[in-house]
Amino acid sequence: MARPRPAQEKVKTVAENRRARFDYFIENTYEAGIALTGTEVKSLRFGEGSIAEAYAEVNDGGVWLVNSNIPEFSHGNRFNHEPKRPRKLLLHEREINKLHGAVAREGMTLVPLSIYFNGRGRAKVELALAKGKKTHDKRETVKERDWKREQGRLLRGGRD
Repeated sequence: MARPRPAQEKVKTVAENRRARFDYFIENTYEAGIALTGTEVKSLRFGEGSIAEAYAEVNDGGVWLVNSNIPEFSHGNRFNHEPKRPRKLLLHEREINKLHGAVAREGMTLVPLSIYFNGRGRAKVELALAKGKKTHDKRETVKERDWKREQGRLLRGGRD
């Protein structure tokens, strides 16, 4: 019988999409590997990369990270990578089918939340299955956040 793996935690977060939790209702999150070239990994290890305007799509039997920006490696040679190329995400087939069904039938979106290195040094993407928020929902989120901030001030005793 296979030995259960210990839980992997985020060791170094490289890029984070902070706007995603404001713009979308997050239903489920998945951890996906990402197929990278050597210079892309080096660039990420230096903390460069952006997923602010990135999204994921399901096609050709796989999931692809589109519009993510990993800048060229500064010490790279002529074999340097293309900064905005689509990158394949590594998921189990069952997960890919589940995501494909949710995107096709329920009109949901695949949004990358963060890129990080796990405990084993592997680059991973935290992928969320999300539903878009309307403007009134966003206003509600802002009100709730402001109220929580005000609550914290009141509980501390109003020491402003």
